[in-house]
Amino acid sequence: MAEEQILVVDDDSLIRKSLYESLRLEGYEVATASDGAEAEEKLKTTLCQIVIADVKMPTMDGVELLRRIKKNHPETAVILITGFGSIESAVEAMKQGAADYITKPIVDDEIKLTIRRILEHRRLKEENKYLKKELSGRYQFHNLIGQDRRMQEIYTMIETVAETEATILIRGESGTGKRLIAHAIHFNDGSRRDYPFIELSCGALPDNLLESELFGHVRGAFTGAIRDKEGRFKLADKGTIFLDDIGTLSPALQVKLLRVLQNQEFEQVGGTKTHKVNVRVIAATNRDLEEAIKEKTFRQDLYYRLDVVSIFIPPLRKRMGDIPLLANHFLEKYRREAGSKEIKGISEEALKVMLRYNWPGNVRELENSVERAVILTKGPLITPGDLPKPLRKLSAQEKTKVKAASGPLKEALQAPEKDIILNVLNQTDWNRKIAADILNINRTTLYNKMKRFGLEKNKRQKMNNE
Repeated sequence: MAEEQILVVDDDSLIRKSLYESLRLEGYEVATASDGAEAEEKLKTTLCQIVIADVKMPTMDGVELLRRIKKNHPETAVILITGFGSIESAVEAMKQGAADYITKPIVDDEIKLTIRRILEHRRLKEENKYLKKELSGRYQFHNLIGQDRRMQEIYTMIETVAETEATILIRGESGTGKRLIAHAIHFNDGSRRDYPFIELSCGALPDNLLESELFGHVRGAFTGAIRDKEGRFKLADKGTIFLDDIGTLSPALQVKLLRVLQNQEFEQVGGTKTHKVNVRVIAATNRDLEEAIKEKTFRQDLYYRLDVVSIFIPPLRKRMGDIPLLANHFLEKYRREAGSKEIKGISEEALKVMLRYNWPGNVRELENSVERAVILTKGPLITPGDLPKPLRKLSAQEKTKVKAASGPLKEALQAPEKDIILNVLNQTDWNRKIAADILNINRTTLYNKMKRFGLEKNKRQKMNNE
């Protein structure tokens, strides 16, 4: 039996009984009412997905019942039935919010088909709402992992700019999470989150194809253009477009993008019609655009248009304190995907290996490393042996420092020890608790060593410079 509840409202007992029996055979739960007043009372205690009501009833006509249902039970669909099949009354009923309009005599197959169509539309609407909620939930602030001060400042910035129309330029090395930040801005923008988020990597396509992808083309614009095509800007109308690798745009496309940013208008490749759009642009780059301007490979006016709000994502090596959080987040993600594996966590030794590594590939490299470890590990904990080789090797620089040490052993060891402590302090933003954990010493020992090497003074200088 289906869970859908249908209420049949008609002053004709024969029609009520006929519809009741017919719909019950289809598996629906069915209630009946002889007029609009009785229907209103039943709707106070019964949740109905659909109401089927006759237009002509003695105490309250179907159109008035429709108005009241739309006001008090907006999720309930109403099908009106009448013996007068005039177009005018049908149009009026639809304007009032009727889901459909059927004329007498009632054909069973027709009304069953109408009900199935309404319920299917309702189901798809609910699924779409659920998917949007799930997708939006992925990019709420609590899902952006990072306790580092600089990351917290980025989250504050997202909250500040999300509801504005400002164009945003996201900077950062490859793998730092620029795309994730762009998604977070879009899904925290109440006026745009229900519209498309369209993304395109400008460095992934040759110039001629990139122009077509951005602005679309008309049939016959070039060889292979067998039909009109809408570009990403058109698809993103009322929503957000995310342009990654913006620094790779050619001078010609920079001019066209500048026009879109200034006027929100463009022409398709090979076309003459001007298209207007309402699109929020978020751009991202791992290049030094100021240097590109000096080299005359990037337009200064475009740069100023893009850089209305600038967000810089620090590399992972500059926020080492976030590594345990990120590693455990990715572990949970891939542990769920692995399903059958019973992995309890990451061993202390493996975490220390992660904390000593420089992470040139940033968060993306960390995620890939954890995914690999989940796949390869044989035990309940991820160990150093499950991690990629680069993480387990001492850097050539550290080896060179040890070999280059000379003089008495105590003095020879002090220079590399100071450098190692200073490096870890810088990586952890001078968080002594995290630094002590990475160095595998207690905080008192670390504090004494900092005093001996004069690193407290370095910290004060660092804070003054900031």
